[in-house]
Amino acid sequence: MIHRIARTALLLGCATVAFPAFAETAAETATQPATEIIVVGTAEEADEIAGSFSKVSEEDLRRTRVLNVNDALRQVTGVFVRDEEGAGMRPNIGIRGLNPIRSTKVLLLEDGVPLGYAPYGDNAAYYHPPIQRFTGVEVLKGAGQIRFGPQTIGGVVNYITPDAPEEFIASGTVAAGNRDMLMLDGQVGGKLLGGGVLVHVNHNQTDGNRDNQALRFTDIFIKGAWELGPDHGLTVKLSRFREDSHVGYSGLRRDEFAADPRGNVFVNDDFQTERMNATIAHRWDLSEDLRLLTTGYYHYFTRDWWRQSSNSGQRPNDASDPACGGLANLLTTCGNEGRLRDYDTYGVETRLSVDHALLGFGGETEIGVRYHEERQRRLQLNGDTPNARTPGTGVNAGVRENNERDTTAFAAFIQSRFDFGALSVTPGVRAEFIDLTRRNLPIDVLVGGRPSGAVTAASSGSESLNEVLPGIGATWEVAENVTLYGGVHRGFAPPRVEDIITAAGGSVDLDPELSWNYEIGIRGDIVRGINADATFFVMDFENQIIAQSVAGGIGTQLTSAGETMHRGGEFALNASSRDAGWTESDTDVFARLAVTWVADAKFNSTRIATAPCFDGATTGTQVATGSGPAPCGVARNVEGNRLPYSPEWLVSGAIGVEHKGFTGQLEVISQSSIFADDVNLIPVTPDGQRGLIEGWTQVNAAVSYGPPQGKWEVFTTVRNLFDRLYIVDRARGILPGQPFTIQAGVTIRY
Repeated sequence: MIHRIARTALLLGCATVAFPAFAETAAETATQPATEIIVVGTAEEADEIAGSFSKVSEEDLRRTRVLNVNDALRQVTGVFVRDEEGAGMRPNIGIRGLNPIRSTKVLLLEDGVPLGYAPYGDNAAYYHPPIQRFTGVEVLKGAGQIRFGPQTIGGVVNYITPDAPEEFIASGTVAAGNRDMLMLDGQVGGKLLGGGVLVHVNHNQTDGNRDNQALRFTDIFIKGAWELGPDHGLTVKLSRFREDSHVGYSGLRRDEFAADPRGNVFVNDDFQTERMNATIAHRWDLSEDLRLLTTGYYHYFTRDWWRQSSNSGQRPNDASDPACGGLANLLTTCGNEGRLRDYDTYGVETRLSVDHALLGFGGETEIGVRYHEERQRRLQLNGDTPNARTPGTGVNAGVRENNERDTTAFAAFIQSRFDFGALSVTPGVRAEFIDLTRRNLPIDVLVGGRPSGAVTAASSGSESLNEVLPGIGATWEVAENVTLYGGVHRGFAPPRVEDIITAAGGSVDLDPELSWNYEIGIRGDIVRGINADATFFVMDFENQIIAQSVAGGIGTQLTSAGETMHRGGEFALNASSRDAGWTESDTDVFARLAVTWVADAKFNSTRIATAPCFDGATTGTQVATGSGPAPCGVARNVEGNRLPYSPEWLVSGAIGVEHKGFTGQLEVISQSSIFADDVNLIPVTPDGQRGLIEGWTQVNAAVSYGPPQGKWEVFTTVRNLFDRLYIVDRARGILPGQPFTIQAGVTIRY
């Protein structure tokens, strides 16, 4: 209760202080200089980046009529988005061959501020705001990443919220479709207390990709911006997200998928989350050439996930309990697990930008510092019944986990761009200082399924990580509107608290991820109206953390993989007949293409793994159709094998037309096959967790019509037009991809 009162007081305090305290001095200006951190920025700002980047604009989102974040990010080169439940609420995003599980290898930002609830100590995405909240998405790769952190390996994904309007606006959208899909979206904004304020509310629900799922979430977002005289600006953002879903964690076994690919027997699984956020950003223009941006942020996230199975090897969770005994008793006497999590995350970051004109030469320098805190509270309560919400007394019931995990981090960086005519050089360095602590609280020991009165001893442990991350990039304008770019930087990602400190408080030999990342590319206009960007990249890891699939884990435990190598290329193309001057201003034939080729994503040093046995034996020849003579149960070196969940090819392309209020687009997305484990097994194991995942291609379509400058618009979007059945994941059992999905709706504007 004290924690909830404190959180509520902080959120209300932000609103109380920010809104009226500065209203008396707010300037009556229509233009608002940025008070938020720029990641990619405008076309002019982006052209100065010494590395690769991509942008999904508001126009791209509208033309595609995206249903969730997965639809948006598939338009970006280098980005692999693995679907899960069908609503994009727990996204799995990988970049340049990195494993996408829970987006742990990617830094997610909102307007330049960390979006994750524990980016240092537990960078797993069990929450994601609806894509309808945003007006665009940016992806930054290359040496420019060191302006952000702590993850500096694959890339940065930044979501852009709309500006707070100073003129009255209002709009509402209602859309519905199959799979019990319903989307209600509305916003209203205008002038308030001398500035602009926007209120956005979104509700989404769907049954997603499987049966017996009911995904429901509501997001409320408020943004206000004020000019406090000629030199100061203030932006305040408040949000509350609530999810109430019936969604499980376990995938399907091989035989279950063959019998019913969208089946799901765990009808009692329940997922409840809440996230509250407050962000205050202040801009101070000290002079024409000096700008100071300071941002304070606070996130509260709670997650209660009650489930009867955590992977396809558990049928159900308490099968060893005599009161359960198997699926026949699933809905009656079989118990469940409550994985309960609470996170408090807060910090302050300040950035000083110096235009080199102040020093008499071209370029710019940015200096930043951040102080960041994370507090995790974790419980696992095993109940006696399918719908239990308290610890039980059965054989496997009771309190199974009770600990606190804290992270304190200090970071600083400096990056400068020096202009020498057509050539610009951008060196920089980032430093991360991280302290991690785990406190394991006493747990009552069970004897015969009942509390014994004895308790486990409390324990604690701590670790520190300090890393210096240099980088340098360059751009060269080789011709008008054509830029050659390249760079090298140090990649870094800290391990989770739970992976570096054991339940007994000891240390685990799980080093941070470290790599050297290289890229070279060229971007610009091929001809007027056709723009392209081609990049070649190398990520050379000293140590990469991967899922411990062949060491007895279920795809979520982690282990050090040692040296790995990623190498490949990216190509993006955008074309517009209107920009080329081939058609009139009210007509546009447009096209886009994003191709990713990860030629190598392999183990580059000795790593011992064990092939599974299909027949239950400990050694021998694998018994499965097409398995070949590879011995099972035998340890072997997998050096040179492909890394799990790293497709060689990703393709996303679309072609469409706009004409006098009508927009139509046809989209094709394609993914090549991937391995689900480091043995690179091709046949599927009975539990469905290992084996090749075949490649797939999906066709999508979207159409809309609204009178130009009109007050209404109708639209329809179709995903997986030909209803192709394919698999997207095996980490916890087989998960099917998106089925045929159709949604139609109407938008009204005032």
